[in-house]
Amino acid sequence: MSTVVELQGLTKAYGKVNAVDNVSFKLEENKIYGLLGRNGAGKTTIMHMITAQLFATSGELKVFGEAPYENARVLNRICFVKESQKYPDNYRVIDVMSIASSLFPNWDQDFADSLVLEFQLPLKRRVKKLSRGMLSAVGIIVGLASRAPLTIFDEPYLGLDAVARSLFYNRLLEDYALHPRTIVLSTHLIDEVSQMLEHVLVIDKGKIIIDEEADALRGRASTIIGTASKVDTFTAGKDVINREPFGGLASVTLLGELSAQEHRQAAEIGLEIAPVSLQQMIVHLTNGKWDRKAEISL
Repeated sequence: MSTVVELQGLTKAYGKVNAVDNVSFKLEENKIYGLLGRNGAGKTTIMHMITAQLFATSGELKVFGEAPYENARVLNRICFVKESQKYPDNYRVIDVMSIASSLFPNWDQDFADSLVLEFQLPLKRRVKKLSRGMLSAVGIIVGLASRAPLTIFDEPYLGLDAVARSLFYNRLLEDYALHPRTIVLSTHLIDEVSQMLEHVLVIDKGKIIIDEEADALRGRASTIIGTASKVDTFTAGKDVINREPFGGLASVTLLGELSAQEHRQAAEIGLEIAPVSLQQMIVHLTNGKWDRKAEISL
C-alpha cells in the first residue's frame, strides 16, 4: 500500500514550547484515519504542516512523496476542511462551490448538488449570513465532492445537529466505498466516528501516544468494578490509567487486554468487568492523571 503522508521526527516550536515534538507516522492510501487528542495537543498544527500552511522547525515531511511547500503537484491533491474556514465577505454558497469545482481535479458537481439539497443550503445566501451549522455543511460538501486523494476534516461538525452529522457520516462512507481515498478526521465526537475509523492516531502534549489500527484498539481497555481492596489486588502490577473511588468500592480502568483466565479470576472474587469505549480510553490517557513513562505499546 502506497504512503500518502510521511512524517519523520517532525517538530514545530514556538519559542521554547514544542507544539509538535519529534512526531513520526505514516498515512497510507485509501484508509480513514482518526487524528485525536485534546485541544492544544498539536493536531491542528500537524494538519497545517501537512497542508503547507506552516513550516516545520525540524524533521522531514513528505506528501505524495514530495515536500508540500509551494508544490502544486501535491497541493491540488489535498482538500483541507478547517473548522474556522474563512471566505470573502461577498461570497455566496454558489460562489464557494464554483471556486471549489475549479480547484479540485476530481470534483463531482452532481454529488455536490445532491449534498446541497440534502443539507438544505441556500445557494444564493452570502456565506457570512449562514448559521454555524450551515457553514459547517458548506465545508463538508466541499470536502466530500472534491474527492481529493487526501481529504482532511478538522472538527467538521460544529453547529450540526445529530441528523446532519449522521448524514455526513453516511455520505462519507458511501462515497468512500465507491471512490476510496485517504481521509483524516480530527474530532472530539470520538464515539460517533469510532466505527468508521480504520486507524487511530492520538496526540498528547505534542507527542504521538497511539498509532494503531482501530481494530487492534477495540477491547484493549476495560474497567474493573467492585470492593476497593479486591479491585486493587486484582489490578496490582497492571497498567492502570484511571481510578475512581466510591466509598468502599472502586472503579479502575486498565490498559491492555485481559486473558480468559483473568476474566474467570475476576468473576470468582465478585468483580465486574465493563468494556471501555475508544473515547473513554482516550479521555483517560490524555486527562493528565495517567503517569505515562513511555509511548503506549499495545
